[in-house]
Amino acid sequence: MKQLYYDIEKCLGCKSCEFACAVAHSKSQDLFGMIFEESLSLPRKKVLSSKGKNYPVSCRHCKEPKCVEACMAAALVYDSQNGMVLHDERRCVGCWNCVMVCPYGAIRPDLKTKIPIRCDRCKDKSEPACVKACPTGAIIWQEELILYTK
Repeated sequence: MKQLYYDIEKCLGCKSCEFACAVAHSKSQDLFGMIFEESLSLPRKKVLSSKGKNYPVSCRHCKEPKCVEACMAAALVYDSQNGMVLHDERRCVGCWNCVMVCPYGAIRPDLKTKIPIRCDRCKDKSEPACVKACPTGAIIWQEELILYTK
């Protein structure tokens, strides 16, 4: 299964990934069209800065996700087939428990819809939009790394 990885040494903090994410999740899937949409698309990832470093943050699709455990409406489920946490927005009641329990701060509330948003790895595309948009290659889309320790 492919995962998103980040090389913080290469991240400029330009937020190209945020723009590309917002456009990819908009109705028009076009930057200029998106601006005129009734409901503005929000990015599912964000870039935070601390001590001179930039850190792209998005859902890690944890194997034991706290957000799934906290979801009282069962709107979040972990799909072990594709290694992703899936969100059924029709079931979501907007309690934002998932936002509160995410240890990575990767789920954000959409104040207009009252539905939390999080990275879905652009599930309908061959590659996440953020990967294509990153000018330095700081966002990496590759098979899951397996680290061995003794």
